[in-house]
Amino acid sequence: MKKLIQKPFQPLSAMAFAGLLAAAGPLHASGDHAHGHDDHGSDHHESGLMDDDHHGSSMGKMGGMFLKKKMIDGYEVSFHVMKAKPGKEMGGSHDFMIKVEKDGKVLSDIVMNTKVKHPNGSSETKRTMKMGDWLMAGYDLGHKGKHQMMILFKTADGKKHKGGVYYP
Repeated sequence: MKKLIQKPFQPLSAMAFAGLLAAAGPLHASGDHAHGHDDHGSDHHESGLMDDDHHGSSMGKMGGMFLKKKMIDGYEVSFHVMKAKPGKEMGGSHDFMIKVEKDGKVLSDIVMNTKVKHPNGSSETKRTMKMGDWLMAGYDLGHKGKHQMMILFKTADGKKHKGGVYYP
């Protein structure tokens, strides 16, 4: 009888382990931040949205995944961009996901808008939707060149905070 009970749980535990590995992948990304200065276009300093990314941030690009963390007004903000799964596109070819934390806790009571300035100079703005601890908006980012990824969020105290990164 013991063998009959264990057999159905073996595939289930294997699937759970595979899911755990898939979920842990983004947590591993960090540390290969390049220090090139060619990404500082004229927009970089005029907009006030893009801080100098060379201090306290980390970026990982593994298998098409992009993760960058920065401090914005005392909040730790994680910027995550990844290609949307076929059939799961939520407004574009890529998912732009943002997580805001303060003192190690995820803020869930914020309102956020995103803006992307494409390499050709055009831009678009979208409001985020909640996906677990992350806020997300979909954008078409499949074309070559650097995209300026910007956020503006309002915290429960009514204050507005802005920042951004370049992708890729």
